[in-house]
Amino acid sequence: MLRATLIRAGASPWLRGQVATNPLAARVARRFIAGDTLDEAEAVVTTLAGQGATGALDFLGENTTSPAEAATATAAYVAALDRIAERKLDANVSVKLTAMGLDLDPELALAEAATVCARGKEVGAMVGIDMESHPYVDPTLRAVDALRGLVEPGGIGVCLQSYLYRTPDDLARLNGWGVPVRLVKGAYDEPAEVAHQAKRDVDLAYARQLETLMAANAYPMVATHDPELIDLTRRLAARGRRDRASFEFQMLYGVRRDLQRQLADEGWRVRVYVPYGTQWYSYFMRRLAERPANLAFFLGSLVRR
Repeated sequence: MLRATLIRAGASPWLRGQVATNPLAARVARRFIAGDTLDEAEAVVTTLAGQGATGALDFLGENTTSPAEAATATAAYVAALDRIAERKLDANVSVKLTAMGLDLDPELALAEAATVCARGKEVGAMVGIDMESHPYVDPTLRAVDALRGLVEPGGIGVCLQSYLYRTPDDLARLNGWGVPVRLVKGAYDEPAEVAHQAKRDVDLAYARQLETLMAANAYPMVATHDPELIDLTRRLAARGRRDRASFEFQMLYGVRRDLQRQLADEGWRVRVYVPYGTQWYSYFMRRLAERPANLAFFLGSLVRR
């Protein structure tokens, strides 16, 4: 119930205005957000490199309401890819199609994403396509199908969410396409008609899909902070004799930094999702909803101030 309430709060324009303009809330959010600017995000990626990890730059924003906003998002991602090339950063980018106009016109979003993919191809950096709530799954997969012809193999990846009932079929399709998949549990408030509701069921679904991912995907991206699922990944890699260079663990900036360092120190590939920008409110609320410890940290910080 608390999780659903927080996710719905993340969609409230009034609450967005109250929280996003609160300097204290913004300071606390910096636990999970690299900063407002690309310079700040670059600094985080550089620090991660010193710790043996790579980055995935995410310019925050979603559900744009005009073609101009979509073009702004595209320009931000092209700038991020330019920075990756100029500074030789060990990073890629992760985009949301609603930030590129998917709500306005799927063809607009496809054209904007194609611009990012073209620059990603020139730079040699993967463009990851984030998955949003369930109504966007089919439009997102259609876009990925169209975009994969514009890049080299492995040049585009996509996120799938284990709590959706449809994900096993989607994973099989993407495996067949040779598209790398980032597997997450899911962070939206989905109805029982389309998604598992109980944590145990979501975890079991993730474990089942992880077996398929590790056995058949071109480049698995295992996005979890769950130690049991990380251990399962290790066992599956050993069973399938997967080279460590053929998959990676992914984690969120500001979450389980100890585990990130441990995995990197053990020689596993670790990529940290590095969000930045001023449109951080919805992302921040989803992070609070995911783990009670995150919410406790937020509330405790407010009280201490």
